[in-house]
Amino acid sequence: MKTDMQQRDFNHVWHPCSQMKDYEEFPPIVIKKGKGIYLYDENGKSYIDAVSSWWVNLFGHANDRISTALSRQSTMLEHVIFANFTHEPAVLLAEKLASITPGNLNKVFFADNGSAAIEVALKMSFQYHQQTGKTSKKRFLALTDAYHGETIGALSVGGVSLYNEVFQPLLLDTIRAQGPDCYRCPFSEKQESCSAPCIAFMEEQLARHHEELSAVIIEPLIQAAAGMKMYPPAYLKKLRELCKAYDVHLIADEIAVGFGRTGTMFACEQAGITPDFMCLSKGLTGGYLPLSVVLTNDRVYQAFYDDYGTGKAFLHSHSYTGNPLACRVALEVLNIFEEENVLESNLEKSAYMKTLAEQVFSQHPLVGEYRQTGMVGALELVMDKATKEPFPSEDRIGYKIYKIALEKGLLLRPLGNVLYFMPPYVITKKEIEKMIHTAYESVQSFFQETHDKKEVLIHE
Repeated sequence: MKTDMQQRDFNHVWHPCSQMKDYEEFPPIVIKKGKGIYLYDENGKSYIDAVSSWWVNLFGHANDRISTALSRQSTMLEHVIFANFTHEPAVLLAEKLASITPGNLNKVFFADNGSAAIEVALKMSFQYHQQTGKTSKKRFLALTDAYHGETIGALSVGGVSLYNEVFQPLLLDTIRAQGPDCYRCPFSEKQESCSAPCIAFMEEQLARHHEELSAVIIEPLIQAAAGMKMYPPAYLKKLRELCKAYDVHLIADEIAVGFGRTGTMFACEQAGITPDFMCLSKGLTGGYLPLSVVLTNDRVYQAFYDDYGTGKAFLHSHSYTGNPLACRVALEVLNIFEEENVLESNLEKSAYMKTLAEQVFSQHPLVGEYRQTGMVGALELVMDKATKEPFPSEDRIGYKIYKIALEKGLLLRPLGNVLYFMPPYVITKKEIEKMIHTAYESVQSFFQETHDKKEVLIHE
């Protein structure tokens, strides 16, 4: 039975990443407020936001510092056209990002969201080559199972068929390289000692196609939407060397993994590399407002810097480019990182989360692997632990456990057969325990229910 607000939502709202028919039986939960790691629905029930509301919330809901910064900015300047105008929050944020990102990424282009940042980086790379005499470089190389967003360019370099298969006739002709798969490694390597032999798949494509390639795009360390596939920094290090050798740009999509998610401020730091373009969003504003940036270097920038009549300007824009509210909020997020020793605190929390999760889930018959990088943990559910055989996607195992977890007050949105933890950094050890144990209870409830049904069928 739907509440009044749920019915009104159902009448008019088309939700993202959803089959709306599911909402007939399982309507959306109406959230009234949030505080810290918790969301509260219209009946007062609380939910641990274990996925940081699609990976954006770093410092908890209704964070006092961020809310105050937003409120103060809103009384001064809410927005201004960003062509031939600027403002303090954007300038300060650009300076700050240039100072904390790896290497020489000192030019900052603003956009609205993660997908928009990917579009900017792809277009910027392409136009760079066109304006520097390398006009054959018109294609992009991406990994299998990649995810980079859902606008046309971003979908084109994505490799998850669930999102882009239906749109194939509209998409760019992207070249694919087999991506790392440490859980089902074809080389039987162990991730902790892996030298990334799977880079051979990437090298093969670069050798074959480099003359027509503008850029390689990659999610550093974690292929998130693919099911939190995690791989070692050695892969990134080798990829950076290959891109340089073959004169192909490297685009680092740090939208999901930036701002401390992998244990360092940016995932690329763990490989000691600097990409040609770095895309940032999500945690940039701590979950408050849409904002993204693309950082690049002076060499790229200079290819666009000329008299207007040459037609070399980068003519890409969004109405809300450089929004002062979002920029001010992002500055406060970066202040929190500095002043509250967030990365150091996260090291202790992530170690605790990993130890506890491995203890709790290691022997469960449905859990093939628990893997973790920084503040991202993932459970891969399998039919057979020995063979690593996955559940058929049509069984919707992750979705069924997700619904059980919501009943228990835990938001644990699945990625197919993978359940993951990506909590706000303000989570405490006690709350980590509650999150992990509630997740276990949810998996166990599903397992027990399934086991009981099988027993009934056998007896019948």
